[in-house]
Amino acid sequence: MREVSAKLRPWLENLNILLAELSADGFKPTPTNAREALANLTSGMVTDILDIAWCQDDLIQGRGYDVPVRIYHPEPSVKLPVLVYFHGGGHMAGSVTVYDSICRKMANVTQHIVVSVDYRLSPECPYPAAVNDAYHAVKEVWLTLKRRQLAFQRRLSIAGDSAGGALCATVAHLAQFDDSITIHRQAMIYPSLDYTMSSNSLQQNAVGYLLQKDKIAWYFDNYFQTSENRKTVSPLYMEFSRKLPESLVITAEFCPLRDEGFAYIDKIRQVGVEAEHLHFDNMIHAFLNLENLVKEECETVYLRIAEFLNRA
Repeated sequence: MREVSAKLRPWLENLNILLAELSADGFKPTPTNAREALANLTSGMVTDILDIAWCQDDLIQGRGYDVPVRIYHPEPSVKLPVLVYFHGGGHMAGSVTVYDSICRKMANVTQHIVVSVDYRLSPECPYPAAVNDAYHAVKEVWLTLKRRQLAFQRRLSIAGDSAGGALCATVAHLAQFDDSITIHRQAMIYPSLDYTMSSNSLQQNAVGYLLQKDKIAWYFDNYFQTSENRKTVSPLYMEFSRKLPESLVITAEFCPLRDEGFAYIDKIRQVGVEAEHLHFDNMIHAFLNLENLVKEECETVYLRIAEFLNRA
């Protein structure tokens, strides 16, 4: 029998009551309240803020747009591998500031230099701005690290959650055809991989579990503004080859995006690429941003990603 963790049930019940009250009062979603909601949720629920040895903001310089990044180095005197991280938020919310606590943990636990990418958001900057920023950040990250005179190994992995998982998978897809980019491994946390919204889990978990079907549709309608073919731009339907990096996909049973992660694992294995799957049978989408409620599960995520990235 499917059952949400007892750690989450009281919080979810209160949230659903609040959402019903807001709806009855005429609440209308806007980019502003979407951004405030994710920022407030994360700052209120991820309060164990780790110290990091070195952290600075920078720009990855581009021809038309310089991409802001925040760089975390847990051991500045040691040459560590690099992890480029793409935050979640439906392509509309999230930032390096919102994800600061999460990226600090990611850097310390994985012992990687984490480069958190502040890619452009919709609706102000619709598709493909975020994809361009993400890809440019991966392509030019070495030059930025050199300019900072940081100690690093030239071994690059990528990771992201939710919409950041979509960017992660899209970057991995594009890198198959770019000899200037070598991605060691990729880790995706409840990734958004199918913009056609056709998975069974999207129907099964449509309401009541924080991320809801109508909100996903609203995010996508703001992200795609020029009649894009949503199947063509979905990572799940892009070309898969043996050039893709080894992958770790983390899914949650009560996440609307659950089956997209399952399908991605099947497809990448079919072309002969190693893939690992970590599934939480009682978690919801965005539980990493709810750490105070589910500390053990979040710790498992960080440790599993660290083990995956650092395995010989």
